[in-house]
Amino acid sequence: MNEYASTETALLIAVEQPEDSHAAVTASLDELKQLVRTIGIAPREATIVRLARPHPRYLLGSGKTDELIERAKEIGTGYIIFDFDLAPAQQRNWEKSSDLCVIDRHEVILQIFADRAFTKEANLQVALARLQYSLPRLKRQWTHLSRQRGGAHGTRGEGETQLEADRRVVENRIARVKRDLVGVREQRATMRKHRTDVPVPTGALVGYTNAGKSSLLNRLTSGQVLVADKLFATLDPTTRRLPLPNGTEALLTDTVGFIRKLPHDLVDAFRSTLEETVLADFLIHVVDVSSSEMEHQISVTRKVLEEIGAGEKPVIIVLNKVDLLADPPQVFRRADAGYTVAVSAESGYGIESLLAAIQELVASTMKAVEMVLPASRYDLAALVHRTGHVLSKDYIDGTIHMRAQVPDKTRNKLQAFLVRPG
Repeated sequence: MNEYASTETALLIAVEQPEDSHAAVTASLDELKQLVRTIGIAPREATIVRLARPHPRYLLGSGKTDELIERAKEIGTGYIIFDFDLAPAQQRNWEKSSDLCVIDRHEVILQIFADRAFTKEANLQVALARLQYSLPRLKRQWTHLSRQRGGAHGTRGEGETQLEADRRVVENRIARVKRDLVGVREQRATMRKHRTDVPVPTGALVGYTNAGKSSLLNRLTSGQVLVADKLFATLDPTTRRLPLPNGTEALLTDTVGFIRKLPHDLVDAFRSTLEETVLADFLIHVVDVSSSEMEHQISVTRKVLEEIGAGEKPVIIVLNKVDLLADPPQVFRRADAGYTVAVSAESGYGIESLLAAIQELVASTMKAVEMVLPASRYDLAALVHRTGHVLSKDYIDGTIHMRAQVPDKTRNKLQAFLVRPG
């Protein structure tokens, strides 16, 4: 059970600064409501505060702070949650003045990630992010890494001596988690090398959280990846074999979803998950076409892809959840964005078109080669059939003469038998 799961309610506060658009602040606040519900807290009321400049003590002015604390107590909430990253001192000042639990968007997302991580690596990555977040906040209600809040009310700290002891505990745990992560990442690198040695094209599903990536992976591969109508329903990368209509296959990996204001420490913490995107031969960008925030979500995803070095990958845009539209769009292609395919992972609408687009995209990355294989190397002939497109095949004097379009990984394995690269 997560530490927030309860029947508690919250007052949500968003901050609108002069450079912010009101529409963007409103959309972010709506998203925070979803995030808060995900950790078991019901948003009772939400408000947007216009702020000319941040105040160091409370972020907001003292008058507005007193007003919001009074409002939180009037409506009986146990939590005040900011759609803004509070400085550790600001967070402590709010809790001291209100005697309520005060958290920010960053901490909400950390808790969701902690609840959703299942593999050893993901748990270590979340633990590292939470420890690094907690270190400057140890003057809050922390005792040996356990918050002692009696429901909505927290106990006070145990003095400087205990604080220093807690700080050493946290720093030692950070060092230990980092060491453990090195070992786990080495294991992942070994597994990845074994997979990249297999000359099969690889794709990665990317997109905004809750766009339907896991549902689409299940639909395409008959997999059993966790699917839930929640933000960040799955965090761990999952790879499945994807059979294509012409008999070839690819590997397809589901990756962590993106979100506005994703804390940078979590982007770093899930770098290994996102590396699947960097190493992929192509990307499938899944978009929730029913969302009013679709264009913004596309922009957020593209920005993160560029930041991690995957911005130039071949991309298929998948407009998912067309079953929620009265008039589903048809498949079309755009010169500036490669392929765009309308699908419903829920109903199966458009899946054949998507498979055809993936097959065509994979084929476009292949090179035509001519080879002569010893008759005994049926393994290589089977590899060509499985990963490429055979143009011709003849048996001559105990050898297999083949012309085929193959991906670079296959071509590298056939190097000793090539006659004339195309």
